[in-house]
Amino acid sequence: MYNILLTDDEQIVIDSLTMILSKNFEGQIALFSASSGAKALEIARSGGIDIIFMDIHMPGMNGLETISLIKQINPNIAIIILSAYDQFQYAQEALNLGAFKYLTKPVNRNLIVQTARDAMNLVDSERGKLTDSIELHQKLSVVSTMVESDFIYSCVFNNNATDFSEYLNYFGIEGLPYFFACVEISGVSNDKRYDVYVKVRDVLSSKCRCVTGSFMGDRIGVFFPLAQNENPGDLIKEIYTLLATKISGKVKIGASKTERDIKNAQGAYNEAASSLAKIPDDGGIFLYAEENPSSEKNFSEDSMLEKSLSKLIAAVKAGNALGAQQGSKDYFECLKAARQGQLDKIKGGLFESLVKERSAASQANPNFKDDGASGDFSFFAQTNNLEELEKYFSERSVECASAASLSKNGEENPIVQKARKFIDANLSDLPSLEGLAEIMGVSPFYLSKLFKEQTGETYINYVTSARLEKAKKLLADGALIIKEISAGVGYNDQNYFSKLFRQKYGETPSEYRSRMLGKGDGE
Repeated sequence: MYNILLTDDEQIVIDSLTMILSKNFEGQIALFSASSGAKALEIARSGGIDIIFMDIHMPGMNGLETISLIKQINPNIAIIILSAYDQFQYAQEALNLGAFKYLTKPVNRNLIVQTARDAMNLVDSERGKLTDSIELHQKLSVVSTMVESDFIYSCVFNNNATDFSEYLNYFGIEGLPYFFACVEISGVSNDKRYDVYVKVRDVLSSKCRCVTGSFMGDRIGVFFPLAQNENPGDLIKEIYTLLATKISGKVKIGASKTERDIKNAQGAYNEAASSLAKIPDDGGIFLYAEENPSSEKNFSEDSMLEKSLSKLIAAVKAGNALGAQQGSKDYFECLKAARQGQLDKIKGGLFESLVKERSAASQANPNFKDDGASGDFSFFAQTNNLEELEKYFSERSVECASAASLSKNGEENPIVQKARKFIDANLSDLPSLEGLAEIMGVSPFYLSKLFKEQTGETYINYVTSARLEKAKKLLADGALIIKEISAGVGYNDQNYFSKLFRQKYGETPSEYRSRMLGKGDGE
């Protein structure tokens, strides 16, 4: 089965592609559709899309911008461009971004079928490579997992009676300094335990060479050999950030000081467990005190940072979107000062804050599902511009606060309220979804999601309905001619306005006016 996304702002194109593909690949495909780049990105983020047919020129985010973002999410998606523009630079840029094929409209039916079949073959090829890789990895990991768990168990419970030389030789870590960490993940049910363990191992192996034990209660012991100049604090912060993103549950990591003698492994594990006990219930990390000497200046800056973060979390929990917006800016400035402009540490601090904000929003509103959380890590990993980081952090903080506010009064989300008022006041000249999201101080993805949840309509459909409802009132009033009404509600093309009006109400604007006023057509 192949999941195919059809993206075009003209419904007739989507309908035509649906008919062609359904007829030629019956039972082989599942079709999805999007009328904008933002919607296509939202669907692609949800996972499972194999092939995308994409128009270049669409309102808001165009096709090339959308391709760039989608390829960052899943580089294996086969993207087929369908465009009325045959300029070389468009085709060149699309292919440079990773598009599979560039076709110009109108496209022959047979060419669409053949291109879709070629894309399916490409998808099959990528699936085959992935399957072979997974099978080999699984065979090797069974043995490795058993040896690693036995090593950790010996460090923790049988330290004096164990000859560690064979273990260290097997892992290739003889003579290296090391530290121990205890990773605690609370709230994991027994049926999810293995899945969480696999995720933890995947995260750890993606960042460093280490030896990972199995679950002991709700804790996993991890032995970290250190390469030259490798900093335990930076490593643990990166790992915490990754785990907090990928695992649903409160994550804590306590770490020991650095050791050299393997005979001290049991003591190092106990230090890590002691560090773990000092972490508050909402999660976080704690490194053994000897690893973290701090000057009086750093202590003062960290104190200010804690206060600004507490203020931000309080605003989120209270559902105060305006307070969260200002609090996020204050925290960002404090974080820059405390981390002396070091980008990786700033990004780590922002991510940790978002984890706590989501937790606060969930406490205030148990029904809160933060769909945007899946994009946090990829954004921070790919973005190195401080202004973009601050803007994203502010948007996400406002989103968490607005979600928390729903449980405070049971009323419509304040962001949707504000957006609806703006739309009603500016029907003749409305921005795209991306433009409105900028005005509201949230991400386009979140605003689109809110509109769908709160109104039952997409942003585009809501705007269309609002414009046509206003047009009905103006038509019934009789003071303006239909051309003026069309322009006044945002449609410079009167024929297009009439077509939309008829689709929604079953009669043309002139017919509606005649019926309401008992006059001629008024055209």
